[in-house]
Amino acid sequence: QVQLVESGGGLVQAGGSLRLSCAASGTIFGIYAMGWYRQAPGKQRELVATMTSTGATNYADSVKGRFTISRDNAKNTVYLPMNSLNPEDTAVYYCNGRYLGNAYWGQGTQVTVSS
Repeated sequence: QVQLVESGGGLVQAGGSLRLSCAASGTIFGIYAMGWYRQAPGKQRELVATMTSTGATNYADSVKGRFTISRDNAKNTVYLPMNSLNPEDTAVYYCNGRYLGNAYWGQGTQVTVSS
């Protein structure tokens, strides 16, 4: 059973920073493509950033230059440092893992950016 557990969310002022972490268990972490998605109230879940098992990355235009996805396969963890946060970044952030058509989600962590 694959489990993904996010941490690191919270309340921060505009211009501040947070670092999200997602710890995986129950699988061979290194073979998975990992990603971060977010869902704001009343909006659909959207891609924030992804990283393949070989390290290729993809970012939403809205976070390019501010967020950086990384992974530590030895720790079974994927990270998302977020800088220059603004109120539009307020959402529940979800960790996602994909392998051979299977997708897994964490429970989400709330990020709130005050103006």
